[in-house]
Amino acid sequence: MPILSSKPLIEIVTPAPPGSLHGNRITALRWQGFLKNLDYSSRLTQSWSGNHINLLIALHAYRSHSSILQFKQQYPNQPVILIMTGTDLYRDLLSEGEVRRAVRQSMQLASQIVLLQSASLDRIPQEFVGKASVIYQSTKGVTRKPPPKRHFQISVIGHLRPEKDPFCITRALPHLSSVSTIKVSHLGKAMSPQMQAHAKECNTHMARYRWLDEQTHAKTMQILSRSHVMAITSLMEGGAHVVTEAIAIGVPVIATDIAGNRGLLGDDYPGYYPVGDEKALAKLLQKAENDPAFYQSLEKAIQRRRKLVQPAFEMRSIKDLLSRCRLN
Repeated sequence: MPILSSKPLIEIVTPAPPGSLHGNRITALRWQGFLKNLDYSSRLTQSWSGNHINLLIALHAYRSHSSILQFKQQYPNQPVILIMTGTDLYRDLLSEGEVRRAVRQSMQLASQIVLLQSASLDRIPQEFVGKASVIYQSTKGVTRKPPPKRHFQISVIGHLRPEKDPFCITRALPHLSSVSTIKVSHLGKAMSPQMQAHAKECNTHMARYRWLDEQTHAKTMQILSRSHVMAITSLMEGGAHVVTEAIAIGVPVIATDIAGNRGLLGDDYPGYYPVGDEKALAKLLQKAENDPAFYQSLEKAIQRRRKLVQPAFEMRSIKDLLSRCRLN
């Protein structure tokens, strides 16, 4: 049923289902909150409802392609904002055939393209740069809690799927010194039976490792806020919201050296390691544990990025974006 309102009507399409903790769903819900504060009416769907609206906001160029295409066919003069994801930028746009064609057509049909970190600008075709803007994700501040004193707490947060290289952390643990006090809490839903079986096996046989499965967002933030370090081991990211959350809380990050992480943490951030290199990951984790000067350099670098992830900053950016769409 259409929303009856004098306000501009906006529909936000995200493939992530209601109740999930996928980053795309969290992004969509946060944007819906900002739209309400900016006096717009909006609804959240997994695909375009078919109703008349003033603006379609779509997350994921490939998986929301049919929604974008159908909407523009029926309402060619109404604007579309496309928010591009990591799989759009670092997998689908580089693929061949129908997937790549769908991503490019979504970008062509979009009135504005939103990227979630600055390094993404280098990954999109030059023809689309003029309508692209970077809007950093924000999060409400969570107070950092004192971390454990008897061990060095590492959190790894993200669903267990191949793009996240989730078991790089378990491959790294055998390379730690026997006197290291590092312990790992791994939060995230296993996205396949194989991932689940391996996580359970690691949970049983690795004393330093705990797989906590999927937790509520509140519980996840509680664990993150008490961590000495968060590790993000992804092969690809468009701009991981959990990195934004770590920055906002002030928790240092050890991250794969990929564009999605560099775009959030900065090129001069001292905590990168090569993708898939568990020995390098172990070395950095131990350096953070044992070298106070290195740990302080991570903290200071995180502090310098905190202004970018403030909600007021993101809301101003969204307000400016909407003004360019000329809603009618």
